[in-house]
Amino acid sequence: MTAAEAAVRETALTTVDAAERGALTIEDSVVAAIAARAVRETDDVGGAAGRVLGIGSAGPQRPAKVTARVDGGQVTLDVRLSVAYPASVSRTSERARDHLTERIGELTGLTVSKVDITVGALQRAVENGRRVR
Repeated sequence: MTAAEAAVRETALTTVDAAERGALTIEDSVVAAIAARAVRETDDVGGAAGRVLGIGSAGPQRPAKVTARVDGGQVTLDVRLSVAYPASVSRTSERARDHLTERIGELTGLTVSKVDITVGALQRAVENGRRVR
C-alpha cells in the first residue's frame, strides 16, 4: 500500500459516523462480574453472608453477590455484602457505592444510576489464638 492509499484509507475510517460503525452491548452478567470484583477494592467490605444449616458466614474471601441490569447506557446494581466490625455500616456502604459508580463507568463506559446495597452480616475480627471454653 502506498502512502497516498494509506492516507485515503485513514481519512475514510475517521469520517465514518459512530452510528454506522455498529454498537457495543455489554451483558448484565459481565457488569455484575466487574462490580463484584470492584466492590472488593473497598476497605472494610467483605463477601455476602452465606448460610449453612441456618448458620451465617461471611468474610473477605467470599465474593459479594451482585445483580446488574443494563438498560441502554444506564446500569442499576443490587449488591449483597458484609462489613468489617467495628467499621461504620453507613460510611462503608457509601464508599462502596461511590467506588462502584466510578469503576463501572471507567471500565464499561456505562452510567450507574442506582446502587442498592444490602449488608447481610458484620465480620468479626480474626482471632489470633485458640479460645478456651
